[in-house]
Amino acid sequence: MDREDIVIIGGGLCGLATALALHRKGIKSVVLEKSDKLREGGIALSIVTNGWRALDQLGVASKLRTVSFPVLGFHDIVLDNGTEWRTSASNEEIRTFRRMHLIEALANELPEGTIRFGYQISAITLDPDASYPTIHLHDGTTINAKVVIGCDGAYSRVAECVGLRPIKHYKMSVIRGLTNYPNGHGITEKGLLRIRKGNVIIGRIPMGDNLVYWFLSMKSPSHGSNELKDSNIIKELGVQAVHDFPSETLNMVKQSDINTLHFYNLHYRPPWNLFLENFSKGNVIVAGDSMHLMAPALGQGGSAALEDSIVLARCMANNMLVHGSQNMDWGNATLAFTQFVKERRLRLWWLSLNTHLILCLGEYSSSKVMCLFCIFLITLLFRKPLWDAQYDCGVL
Repeated sequence: MDREDIVIIGGGLCGLATALALHRKGIKSVVLEKSDKLREGGIALSIVTNGWRALDQLGVASKLRTVSFPVLGFHDIVLDNGTEWRTSASNEEIRTFRRMHLIEALANELPEGTIRFGYQISAITLDPDASYPTIHLHDGTTINAKVVIGCDGAYSRVAECVGLRPIKHYKMSVIRGLTNYPNGHGITEKGLLRIRKGNVIIGRIPMGDNLVYWFLSMKSPSHGSNELKDSNIIKELGVQAVHDFPSETLNMVKQSDINTLHFYNLHYRPPWNLFLENFSKGNVIVAGDSMHLMAPALGQGGSAALEDSIVLARCMANNMLVHGSQNMDWGNATLAFTQFVKERRLRLWWLSLNTHLILCLGEYSSSKVMCLFCIFLITLLFRKPLWDAQYDCGVL
């Protein structure tokens, strides 16, 4: 039986960011990752102003800015009725880059030995007397920890331990990919173009002169999940979904690099659950997608996870670090977690609600009444453009 102080489950964006935030506060942790190497977990991502504030606190923003591409605005086209509109993002910092650049930037700042690969978690249990968690591995071994932080994604073992309800599923799926244009793509707009027709939305963001990152949202296909791991089938689904879109959009999907295609069904934690549920139990807590899984409609998943890492590390340092030393008061973990949840709950609820209403427009596109109701709520509650990007999670 091994013993550790702070164990972070999951070596994705949130897990590595949380480990680095704790490291910056002088608090040691270990990250248990099920893969045998750093995992990308997607092709590219966009980080908005609030996320860059968190990256500045983590000390990795300057490196990432050199490999990222600015998004200066949004251009939306609805093919069904021929309408289009533009939204400027000139007052916000929105940048797109390869997801692995962020993963590597975070990992490279951590002390050697922090990330441990090949750890398959089967369950987390709590000592009924001390509230200390025990991590059970698939190979039958266990790890006793003082604190466990769950950053293990949608199907989180840690979320099960703290008693969160199971995630729910939209009837929508997303394909993401990259298309390389050896002779240049010729796109002059440094922004996001979104084209909608029915319940299909395709968006594109240029990354330099030759590369374009694109994503496609559509109704979930009837294929089994095993089939959808096949890149050829994923590309075929994408081509079928945009077969009657403008030719340059169709060709972008047809010419995409098959090795970059990524398919997933959209899952979420309902906004009302985020407002009501407990996210910690004893000395165990969740963060990132394990806590607030939401669809990518706002592009805030990564930025919200980075916010989590800053706030959680700050709460733990303020409540658990013994003044004048690097010793930890493990009995104050629940106080730190209560403070973290209190600070994050309303912010995450608003993000989740906005995202859910946007996705419902696609879910219920055949119902005019539901669509009008969703549009009414979005207009009423979220009328200020890019309201979500102006949040500041504070200093580490």
